[in-house]
Amino acid sequence: MDALDAKYPFFAAAREAVADAAVSLPELVAADAPAVERGRERVERALMDGTVASESGAFPGESAYDVQAELLSYPIARILVSLLDSEPAIEKYAAAEAATAVDRIREDLATEDELRSVSVPTVALDDVLAEFGLGDAVRPESPGAGSAAAGAGNSGSGTPDTGSPGRAPAHYWIDVGPYLRLTSPSWGESWRLVNRALAGGAVRVSREELLDALEAAVEDRVREGLPFELAVGEGVAAELEEGVADLKRLLSERSYAGPADVVAPELFPPCMTNLIEKAERDADLTPPESFALMAFLVGIGMTPDEVVAFCADTSLDAEGIRYQTEYLKDDRGTQYPPPTCETLANYGICHNEADHMQVAADPLAYYEKRVAAADEITDWRDREDGGDERGADAGTREVAGADDAADSGGTE
Repeated sequence: MDALDAKYPFFAAAREAVADAAVSLPELVAADAPAVERGRERVERALMDGTVASESGAFPGESAYDVQAELLSYPIARILVSLLDSEPAIEKYAAAEAATAVDRIREDLATEDELRSVSVPTVALDDVLAEFGLGDAVRPESPGAGSAAAGAGNSGSGTPDTGSPGRAPAHYWIDVGPYLRLTSPSWGESWRLVNRALAGGAVRVSREELLDALEAAVEDRVREGLPFELAVGEGVAAELEEGVADLKRLLSERSYAGPADVVAPELFPPCMTNLIEKAERDADLTPPESFALMAFLVGIGMTPDEVVAFCADTSLDAEGIRYQTEYLKDDRGTQYPPPTCETLANYGICHNEADHMQVAADPLAYYEKRVAAADEITDWRDREDGGDERGADAGTREVAGADDAADSGGTE
């Protein structure tokens, strides 16, 4: 087994590496090997933060032992999430594995060939496509071929230019069948086939859109076969009972009675205010920043339509907002909360202003404290021209007691 196997444990080669290693998962679990703790972390971070990346640092470690522990943590995580006996948990786990994998693929593709590390191999786009049986279904677009094909709309005339794609093509053509299988109109109007350039039985997509489709392919593969049929109280299930109980307790602790269901931007945590102001300056948010903001807005009770209206004058795309918030808003349980302050700090989003981590471990807890301490609040949704009243002046007029809340320690 090598670092690439551990980096993409759902690849066929990684499964073969686990089989060839002849490692007994029951023995690993019984010995409480490092892979077991990493598997538990994998599931915890998937459910809490929408990622399976380790909090200990960049992946992977240099030693072969780290690689082995990382690779074996994947099958152990699949066992753990199966024992949680929660369909939403399984869905969110699979989505987190896919999101993390595509982040790594994106990093790999951005790495210059001459700078690739021998000890930390990277994957090429052709390798990923072949892994999911898409090698013949996806073709890079030659320079200059896109405008004519795009102009054809969905007429079906013409064929994609499949000549020399160049080093990093901006667009690709994917056969209609795989396109329909891996994408969904629920992602936004632009994903509907009627709104795509179509030629020679293939659909034109950007590089990022192709990565979105590959994320769906990864999610489908991870989701396949879950949950395992395991006899509770026997074998591996018995050995993992404590870890499963901890995960269930964590889910219970993180599930609050209900969102504050009031939108008072002047009471938002500074990290969320900073992200909103950044987007208002027409600056793009990074994926972690976008996820954190959308999860927070959904967490305080806003609907996808309300989030779209709230972010109308920002760099955030309405279709992207709607897709992400509909995904985050899950009434069946195990809703994604925004990442904790510690996780946000690791991404450079939270700066622990006023040492707030001592009194609020996550943005929702901070916000709930400020809402509870405020004497009077006018909901943004009830304000006339509410979208224009997100600034500090509105907060001063609308909320009494906010400063008292800060004095009481409930600040970020």
